[in-house]
Amino acid sequence: MDARKWLGLEPTHNPTRWILPITDGICTGGNFLFGGSGLGAAISALEGTAGRPLVWATAQYLSYARPPSIMDIDVRIAVEGKQITQARAVAHVGDIEILTVNAALGERPLEVDGSWETMPEVPPPLECPPRPHWRHLDREAIHNRLEERVAIGSYGAERTPAPDGRSAMWVRMPEGIDMGPAALAILGDFVPSGIGQALGRDAGGNSLDNTIRIAHLVPTEWVLLDIRVHSVANGFGHGLVHQWSEDGTLLATASQSTIVRVRD
Repeated sequence: MDARKWLGLEPTHNPTRWILPITDGICTGGNFLFGGSGLGAAISALEGTAGRPLVWATAQYLSYARPPSIMDIDVRIAVEGKQITQARAVAHVGDIEILTVNAALGERPLEVDGSWETMPEVPPPLECPPRPHWRHLDREAIHNRLEERVAIGSYGAERTPAPDGRSAMWVRMPEGIDMGPAALAILGDFVPSGIGQALGRDAGGNSLDNTIRIAHLVPTEWVLLDIRVHSVANGFGHGLVHQWSEDGTLLATASQSTIVRVRD
């Protein structure tokens, strides 16, 4: 299964317009579209229109989309070169703009490559405890569709501050989704969960933005989210997520700024 089907993104007769029904399964426990779902849908629409794979994309989150609304995603090709397409996608519900995404797509044959980041040493996924959630819902939400296991950090009443602002979590999409750019964009929206880890508080936040940069794509069932919170100041938090395959390949990096909310 690919991310387009998992999200429920649908094409239209217009190759530059896509529609996303806002369902519980792609929303947060707060009953609004999960930021990663929105970025993932926009990336899938951009790739579908441009016919090229994603290099990077950045989203600015502007408003909330709630079920059972329908979100339109309009793609605009700004520049189409021999190897690279520069494009943008605007997602809106009626006249309300929900998010705007700028992106570059394409491939360039090059004889050199490399990766210089190091995956943290953590136990394999099934040896890590499940992540408890602060919301216990009687309806479907996106975290009910993800299997999450804590590799570094603590949750619940025993949560303690992380001196280096770092935590890590194994995540699996049980439906066996292909880990392409759109799926990795969904999983890149986890800096807010790292805020509480860094502070040692029952805290999280709402994303202001999300930028994803694609590295080496390899098949993997589980993805390790290596979350690094850089700072919390003036009510906002900033950090990034390195995404690793089970064999230690760096799949992508994602960075975010968030509105920090302390729930305790």
